[in-house]
Amino acid sequence: METTETNGFATMGLNAILLKAVDAAGMIAPKPIQQQAIPAQLAGQDILGIAQTGSGKTAAFALPILQKIITIGDKRKGKTARALVLAPTRELAVQIEETFRTLAKGAHISTALVLGGVSRIAQINKMQAGVDVLIATPGRLTDLVRDNRIDLSETRWLVLDEADRMLDMGFINDVKKIAKGTHRDRQTALFSATMPQEVATLAASLLRNPVRVEVAPQGTTAAEIKQVVHMIPTRQKKQVLSAMLKDETLSSVIVFTRTKHGADAVTRILEKDGYNVAAIHGNKSQNARQRALNGFKDGSVRILVATDIAARGIDVVGISHVINFDLPDEPESYVHRIGRTGRNGASGNAITLYDPAEEGSKFKAVERVTRMRLPMADSPVDLSSLPARAANSDQRPPRREGGNSGAPAKSKKPHRGQPAGGKPREPRGEKIWSNDGGAPAQKRPFRRNKKGFGSKAA
Repeated sequence: METTETNGFATMGLNAILLKAVDAAGMIAPKPIQQQAIPAQLAGQDILGIAQTGSGKTAAFALPILQKIITIGDKRKGKTARALVLAPTRELAVQIEETFRTLAKGAHISTALVLGGVSRIAQINKMQAGVDVLIATPGRLTDLVRDNRIDLSETRWLVLDEADRMLDMGFINDVKKIAKGTHRDRQTALFSATMPQEVATLAASLLRNPVRVEVAPQGTTAAEIKQVVHMIPTRQKKQVLSAMLKDETLSSVIVFTRTKHGADAVTRILEKDGYNVAAIHGNKSQNARQRALNGFKDGSVRILVATDIAARGIDVVGISHVINFDLPDEPESYVHRIGRTGRNGASGNAITLYDPAEEGSKFKAVERVTRMRLPMADSPVDLSSLPARAANSDQRPPRREGGNSGAPAKSKKPHRGQPAGGKPREPRGEKIWSNDGGAPAQKRPFRRNKKGFGSKAA
């Protein structure tokens, strides 16, 4: 192994403590985004980063922040955070804190996590003495700032990670209010896999003369990922999936479903067929989600079934395959899903089970976003040989795009909150958090207080 003196990070002006930590972590050659972003941030410049998932951007913003905090060395103030990293999901926040801890090994750096789904009291207590680096989801942080449990006035480094995902989840207004509460002379970095107009507008309002760093064209997928599409009727997808997983070369697999109900249904089938499997989605508590992730990391869980809430933020070494059981509602999520494999230069495989009768428009949207024709292949399983068992027995009947099956609706008693003879309420989307009994971000009312902070929880 190369010594610290020959480590490629040594040319960037990082101090000896950080060089020793990156060397111990096996980081020898900086990735392109790190080469471009680290020197600029060390020079005090704001960063606008457009980076494909798995590009190494966490270290790209963590190392400059750690260097500056180590240099200051002053005593922390109660309830404050010198640096704040905002992430859209709990899983991503946990991954970011783990990276900060790894890179800060040997330095006296304190970190804290503030996110929904776990005890507020523990987070409040952690912040009492103040911390160097706070990693948070916008909803819970907004709650604690509103309640005067956290003071952002001393926050001089702000990072917005996965800004496009925060937009999708309805957090942009929270982000603006949080940013307004930080130190006026802060240094800011914004990272996003895509750059829709709303994110570009947000970046323009928060960044000052930023250095633009783009390491991959927007919407592209990693070249190391082998993609294949199998045309499978929805009614046979579970049986095909179970048969495919008999192949032991699928050693560490994430299966993505469109809905929480679908994730649970797939998990039940795979458990029944004897596979080591766990599910992760918005109805799971934070502790249950973390247990599933930990099992997946240590290999005791071979198959993780997830909704798009987990498409970003899962950084697990050695994921051999990603399987799209359903195509996502948002085509950009396809890129983030398959980006869980083929990371850090390793090869990976992405398999999509596609029903043309029900997912035609979604498939076309994915091809537009990825700017490629996805390769088709015959089913890996002889569909005529599948048993006639009710593979969909615990799955709701599929809903065709563009309308229903035309069958007459059965007359039934209206449920609570639905007027007699009225239209049924729209089904809610994926619930982003499970604490405080909150509704999804897109449905939840926003309450203002004297400081302008609302009440959402992530």
